[in-house]
Amino acid sequence: MSTAEAAPPTAATEPSLQRALTTPLLFFFILGDVLGAGVYVLIGQVAADAGGAVWVPLVVALLLALLTAASYAELATKYPRAGGASHYATRAFGPVVGFVAGFCMLAAGVVSVAALARGFGGAYLSAFVTLPVGLVAVVFLAALALVNARGIKESTRANVVATVIEVGGLAVIVGLGIWLLVRGEGDPGRLTQLGTSEKGAATAVLSGCVLAYYSFVGFETSVNVAEETRNPRRSYPRALFGALATAGAVYVLVGIAASVAVPTDRLAESSGPLLEVVKAAGGVPTWLFSAVALVAVANGALLTGIMSSRLAYGMARDGLLPSGLTKVLPGRRTPWAAIAATTGLAMLLALTGGVAELASTLVLLLLVVFLIVNTAVLVLRRDAGETDHFRAPTAIPVLGLVSCVVLATQIEALVWLRGLMVIAAGVVLAAVAARRRVKATGARRGEAVGTSGSDEAPGTGTTEAK
Repeated sequence: MSTAEAAPPTAATEPSLQRALTTPLLFFFILGDVLGAGVYVLIGQVAADAGGAVWVPLVVALLLALLTAASYAELATKYPRAGGASHYATRAFGPVVGFVAGFCMLAAGVVSVAALARGFGGAYLSAFVTLPVGLVAVVFLAALALVNARGIKESTRANVVATVIEVGGLAVIVGLGIWLLVRGEGDPGRLTQLGTSEKGAATAVLSGCVLAYYSFVGFETSVNVAEETRNPRRSYPRALFGALATAGAVYVLVGIAASVAVPTDRLAESSGPLLEVVKAAGGVPTWLFSAVALVAVANGALLTGIMSSRLAYGMARDGLLPSGLTKVLPGRRTPWAAIAATTGLAMLLALTGGVAELASTLVLLLLVVFLIVNTAVLVLRRDAGETDHFRAPTAIPVLGLVSCVVLATQIEALVWLRGLMVIAAGVVLAAVAARRRVKATGARRGEAVGTSGSDEAPGTGTTEAK
């Protein structure tokens, strides 16, 4: 046997992901993930907490999101690999914390996809056809898995089309708000009404900020495709900050239009606040927004599914999940095993109906992940990483840490209980994985010692044969 044949596989021979994402594709990936289905229901909930000045908590939430986004930009350009927060935490704190971070992200992603799948089969679809929600969810998730497995380029191109439709629908809302003002039917005075009868201005901003913050999450999923980006050190910061700024501008304009067009009480009570704007302005069929919402839901589910599968792939490659999840399609170079596993879990959640109870823990799980990431940036400053990577000022991750703690104080006790159960499950699984690695390492060392002893011992069969 030759030396080349006997050598163990190296990083160069391991299956890798295809670098197909350009800066524009990555920009639309992030923008499409941030401008998800939440905007179609979120404005009303923010109005219920903050009053008519819904744009204030939206702006504050954007600024807080940018703090953690800067930490992600540094780590994604320093270590452009699939795995995201899990990979960074592993490098900074070891595999146990890495597993917990990845597990929280993975749990949040899978639950989010399942919830979106049920949302796709719910009220928006019933505007066109009535079908069992469970059946729609399963077929929907299977179709998304096929798009995901076909290739990152195809998936992100589909995202570009969907994102254009989403932004176009939101632009219509902004236009309708302006049209109402021109007609003299809107009330711009509501834009300065900050607070409610139960909450003062400061409390209202902080409370509304938690909901608004959720509308900006999604940017963290993009680090899992850094390995599939052609020039991540150049492209990622530009795409990330550009997409967040664009999403923030869209959210603020939509919030202003909705507040001007619809009384705050009616906006807060509606499960479809943007449809209230359409009804108030007239001239646009309400079914049209149901179609736009379906596109938004599908796009959000696709992008979150991409994140979940790449995260599972990255964790498996780091030894935190079964190695079978690293299997990649030979031609497409997409992680088909991870896609199948995360899709199967999402189908199970969508069919069991437990998604509604778990969905409220998403913000808490992500705050835990963001806390770890902001800390990892500071710890990993001693590691050079890739050359010429983006570097955030030290104050930024520190402020990011503080923002996570402040927002976590606004989470309800029941949500904390559910979130801590998920985190505890991650810790237990991490301990099991660590014990397994220790045993495997001990077994390999034992084999090495045994082999060495048999070679050197005199009087063995090997020596006699020589």
